Amino acid sequence: MKNAQEFVEEYFAAATDTDHERYAALFGDGAVVHDDGRSHQGIAAVRRWRAEVPSVRYGLREVTGTATACQAVAEVSGAFPGSPVTLRFTFERDTQGKITLLDITP
Repeated sequence: MKNAQEFVEEYFAAATDTDHERYAALFGDGAVVHDDGRSHQGIAAVRRWRAEVPSVRYGLREVTGTATACQAVAEVSGAFPGSPVTLRFTFERDTQGKITLLDITP
């Protein structure tokens, strides 16, 4: 399993890739994403949520934690109100390295 830094770098690379399946492949089947006051459970819901996310750029600022539980702080900028914003991404991953929980908060 990749360490926290490698995983987070892979996550943000996949998040900006036009291949949405690359992004979806990071998540386990029952993954839960909390973002912008809403929860999305299951890989189909994660795909729908991601399809609604505008095109943005991520400036990674900090990574802390372990391979299975880590946090990243990133500046997110793009064509959305309030851009840029600094957000905290909290990840939990299973033993296979798949995301089981992603919590995105200001």
